[in-house]
Amino acid sequence: MRGPDPRVVLGLHRSRHERRLLTGALDLGVTALDTSTNYASFRSHQILARTAGDLLPKFTVSTKVGYFPGPDGAEHSLDPVRLKAAVEEAAKDLGREPDIVFLHNPEQSLREAVPYNKDLLAAACTALDDATAKGLCAAWGIASWDPSPLLSMVTPTVPKPSVLMVRAGLLVGARRLDAADTLIDAWELSDGEVWGMSPFGGATRASVWDRVDPRLFIQDGGRFSRVQAAFRTAYHLPQVGSVAVGTDEPTHLGELVGALAGQVEERTVQEYRRLLRDRSGDQSS
Repeated sequence: MRGPDPRVVLGLHRSRHERRLLTGALDLGVTALDTSTNYASFRSHQILARTAGDLLPKFTVSTKVGYFPGPDGAEHSLDPVRLKAAVEEAAKDLGREPDIVFLHNPEQSLREAVPYNKDLLAAACTALDDATAKGLCAAWGIASWDPSPLLSMVTPTVPKPSVLMVRAGLLVGARRLDAADTLIDAWELSDGEVWGMSPFGGATRASVWDRVDPRLFIQDGGRFSRVQAAFRTAYHLPQVGSVAVGTDEPTHLGELVGALAGQVEERTVQEYRRLLRDRSGDQSS
């Protein structure tokens, strides 16, 4: 069965939050924004409301909770009371309820809990589930840079997220790809309920993109740039319906939107996954 059309989400991780970027995104048909409570030194929501409050109703807006200002910089917490308060503050600062609130990198706190504390994750997920039920946001999800620590915690006692966001693309290793697939299957999420992030591993100008030609993964790949091909391939590593990507340049965003016209060679992706697993197995042994 054909999945949903691939969608671009404008991520604001390193963005200057300029109004021209948001108007440019709308002109390109990009109508989803993703931010976080801790972006822009914990001021992302306030900056958005101040510079583009009139534009926000034209977007679906997702944000993340889990990082908080601390005496030594940002600190991570899965405390349900702090999470619920963060959701309430997000809605207040944005001037609207977020469409999705993600639990941000829960593995950071889980790694510090010895042994892994299933109750910690269950309580955090329940807090976001309750916030959704109370209308503080329309839905909740989990955004995980490394989903591997979450695998042992998928139990009937942990509420199921509506959306999962994970790293995607050619720079993601076999272990994290397999972990993402396991979570997707365990929660029975459709492609449209899975988002990718960081499709370029942080920079489109990294030297790896000079050494690797992602156009091998695209039918008639010569029509596209290497950056476009890498971006389009990210929707299949793992299988996702949306990819959140950051930029301050509407021109670059337009290039990525243009990449959606490309058709990915599924067999090439499957062969690549097999090669990744073989290489991973060799390294672990």
